[in-house]
Amino acid sequence: MSHKATNWAIQQRGLKPATKIVLWFLCDRHNPDFGCFPTQARLAEDAEMSVSALNAHLAKLEELRLIHRVRSHDPRTHKRQATRYILGFEEGFPQEPTPETVDGKDGTEEEQHAHPIPDSGHGAISGFSAKPSPDFAQSHLRNPETNLVREPLRKPVKEEEDAQAREPGFEMFFAELLGALGFAAAASLPAWWQGEPARLHVRRWSQNLGLSEERIIEVATETRQDHPAPPDGPKALDRFMERAAQRDAQSAATGRTQKAKRSRKIQGKAPPNPDELAAFYAAKVNSDEYLPASMISNAMCEAMLARRLVTTERLRARGLL
Repeated sequence: MSHKATNWAIQQRGLKPATKIVLWFLCDRHNPDFGCFPTQARLAEDAEMSVSALNAHLAKLEELRLIHRVRSHDPRTHKRQATRYILGFEEGFPQEPTPETVDGKDGTEEEQHAHPIPDSGHGAISGFSAKPSPDFAQSHLRNPETNLVREPLRKPVKEEEDAQAREPGFEMFFAELLGALGFAAAASLPAWWQGEPARLHVRRWSQNLGLSEERIIEVATETRQDHPAPPDGPKALDRFMERAAQRDAQSAATGRTQKAKRSRKIQGKAPPNPDELAAFYAAKVNSDEYLPASMISNAMCEAMLARRLVTTERLRARGLL
């Protein structure tokens, strides 16, 4: 994965969502040292679409001059070799298309004969024979009308948990989070920010604390006021995220209380008596929902204990004693 490439993909505007997803996954397969050589089957699996639909989006990206495909054949066997994808931000990207191919200049000689690394297994996938006609005029793309169903790969590309953490929408949010924390687009990330563990840790802020992605970005931006340098890993932000969740819960509780007071005032009802208040907070304590420690006072804890609505053990378990 290239952090610089995926950030570049996110910054592109005016693309249809599916086309942008294909561009993002292309950039996700980009290696700064070796280039970009994903198979069509792998890209189709990543983007969850058929190979024919994938080719339509690749053609659109090439038309918009965001990518350039370098196709090559073995001069001895005429066998189709791996297609290299040159991304728009790379130095070898052709500037103007040639009249004959409309694909652009073929770049350097090294790019024309580029091969993937031996163990990658990456290369082009098509519905035609590996040996095309001698003049190479035959297209190697499948006819979309005859390729409506995509066969799954024999082995899953990713584990279920990792695939969840690498959803395109989440990756865009993750890149935005890194930018809010002060990481430059082309900078190398600290080890604790790399890979699936970091992404799963960030996901827990939403799953366990109930924070939205917008709220997480907001809190991350606020931390830079006192800590301008980016944190070494997501764990360093746990305390800030927990405090934000507590503040949000308190604000929500205050809003509900004020709304209830307005409702009782309109309906002419009397405010709740001590027994009703004790029963209300006891229900909160005995439930499994998130409960900020500052939400319930010591006096209210004593009132609930006196009425035998809660136990001392339960109060300790909820962090109120």
